[in-house]
Amino acid sequence: MTGIPALDAVALWAGIIAAVGGALAVLYRWIRSARRGMKRIGQVLADWTGEPGRPGVPARPGVMERLGGIDDRLGALDDRLGKVEHELHPNSGSSLRDAVDRVDARTARLDKTP
Repeated sequence: MTGIPALDAVALWAGIIAAVGGALAVLYRWIRSARRGMKRIGQVLADWTGEPGRPGVPARPGVMERLGGIDDRLGALDDRLGKVEHELHPNSGSSLRDAVDRVDARTARLDKTP
């Protein structure tokens, strides 16, 4: 009968070791997942704020700086669009539309002559 309590003690220790090992494995996976999440958050923050240049790597502007650049480009595109729109409507005779109307009128006159 002396062998049975020793077997119970071994089973108890094996159970404790398995439980501690399982808890450590779960804790390791949780910490690894949390580190990956924090790395992704760090990447988002670096994209948001931008990164200064360092040797061999150019600087990356942040989101707000890039949005400001988009505003500047949109202003330039708005000016260009205004110039194009000016050419599409008849005005003082200098627009493309006026030139097309003149050519159309001349063609119509030439077409009517027998």
